[in-house]
Amino acid sequence: MDLIDKSILQELSKDSRLSMSELGRRVHLSAPAVKERVKQLEEQGTIMQYTTQINDNVLGYSIQCIVEATIKNNRYNDFKLLIQSYSNVDFCYRIAGDACFMLKMNFSSFQSAEATIDELQLYAHTKTHFIFSEVETMKNYLKL
Repeated sequence: MDLIDKSILQELSKDSRLSMSELGRRVHLSAPAVKERVKQLEEQGTIMQYTTQINDNVLGYSIQCIVEATIKNNRYNDFKLLIQSYSNVDFCYRIAGDACFMLKMNFSSFQSAEATIDELQLYAHTKTHFIFSEVETMKNYLKL
């Protein structure tokens, strides 16, 4: 991967809907040349998918939190099934350390957050961190 590929990834991470001509202009390549580079990045598995970033506040989820969950009584599968049933989970990672899982969840009220955390308590000890704001960052491997 060279600096041009890194520039392409950086631009697409900001806006994956860029036209090939606009992307080419930003990385100083012709549209056909940048299209071929993007195709190669897709074929190599570097670009896995193009996504949409959703504003949870607009959808009524004004409360976001990170939940650390430490499984009780080896109930990993029960916990995973419960998490898969929720539509308000942005991500759930199995992690190493003091906790077993880390989740990002969205809620419309503190009451719904409390009810969900209570439900999780059947399977895991939880530690909840409410999110105040996000610090904009660029992934380290995309920095030039």
